[in-house]
Amino acid sequence: MTVHERIAELAELYCLPDGAAGQIQRLLEALAAEPDPHTSVAEPSRAVDQHVADSLSALEVEALRRAGRVVDIGAGAGFPGLPLAIALPHARVDLIEAAGRKSALIERLAAAADIANASAIRVRAEEWAAAEGASAYDAATVRAVAPLAVLVEYAAPLLTLNGTLIAWKGRRNEDEESAANRAAGEVGLRPVGVRAVTPYKGARDLNLHLYLKESPTPERFPRRPGTATKRPLA
Repeated sequence: MTVHERIAELAELYCLPDGAAGQIQRLLEALAAEPDPHTSVAEPSRAVDQHVADSLSALEVEALRRAGRVVDIGAGAGFPGLPLAIALPHARVDLIEAAGRKSALIERLAAAADIANASAIRVRAEEWAAAEGASAYDAATVRAVAPLAVLVEYAAPLLTLNGTLIAWKGRRNEDEESAANRAAGEVGLRPVGVRAVTPYKGARDLNLHLYLKESPTPERFPRRPGTATKRPLA
């Protein structure tokens, strides 16, 4: 199957809006053309699955499809935020990435693919949650950033009440999940399920961990940048 055919397949599978397939094609071409793409997977034949299809798997979560504002925490090279912005043109998608070179890459890729509803925010998640991002988002996404207990702490102060966190993880780990559930209770989140996904052929042990913000996050959050990783709640 060619990259073009695979994109068309994804567009049909997820009922993507008109023009989305072309945007994804341009996104992949722009990523492949980058001299320093900040990812080891930049060749379109691999990136279409490992970046785009993996990102779009979150569309199985209805709360994400309904979201008006989405924040992608630690966006890296722009995934899952950019593909989700293409899929959800009604939503504003903010991609938080503190590293200047990566945030600049996100801006170039968004421009190349004409993704007008996506913005790179060059700041730490904790700093954004203490400023304009406080309780501002209906959904938060985070992929391959940190242990779950850290992720729930990052996301909670960014989410509105009844907002949803979607965290990408690989093989399930009971100890990690238990620690995250304890941390979630401290920041106003509640675990609501783990959804196994198979976004592409050969994908194994890929899971979306879902949390719902059911009560306000205590005022002591966010903690100072770096504290969540140095002294996890759990």
